Amino acid sequence: MKKIGIMGGTFDPIHVGHLMIAEAVWDEYKLEKVLFIPSANPPHKHDVMTSARHRFNMTLLATCSNPHFEVSSIEMDRTGPSYTIDTIKALKKIYGDDTDFYFIIGADCIHELPSWHKIDELLKICKFIATKRPSYKLDLSIIAKEFSDYNIQLLETPELEISSTDIRQRIKKGYSIQYITTEQVQQYIRKEELYL
Repeated sequence: MKKIGIMGGTFDPIHVGHLMIAEAVWDEYKLEKVLFIPSANPPHKHDVMTSARHRFNMTLLATCSNPHFEVSSIEMDRTGPSYTIDTIKALKKIYGDDTDFYFIIGADCIHELPSWHKIDELLKICKFIATKRPSYKLDLSIIAKEFSDYNIQLLETPELEISSTDIRQRIKKGYSIQYITTEQVQQYIRKEELYL
């Protein structure tokens, strides 16, 4: 069986925290690759986002130097809400039944899973890797109560206190974002005058 990681998100913008987590999961689970999938219309996000094209381009720039990272436009290429179940089903058609998918999620988002679209079906066709910092406590029995058949594994990863929201606010205030995201992404943000 081939093993492919899925790193979904708005990536508005992508930062080194995303890259470090994807690399740690790739290494630990011996994945063939990690697919970064910028979401087009995430049902859980209600704030105004940068256009999908900009977010896709920044994700490409941030990941292009890593041979086992790849960026997919699968959610941008279809209309309607970006439900993970639809994405995984579409990927299964592309990659075939001999591929296992590992969806990477922050441990702090685990409590949101019960509200995900068709989550019971999703947990049957896709494994979840919940990444957590060593100091974060997560009680998986909470998930066990919600789902009779859950497929969630925990992985401690080095995690930086970085968020895309912080980056946007720093840019708006005129502060440096050096070392928080890649040089290529910084150049793109400056060129396109994003987050001002």
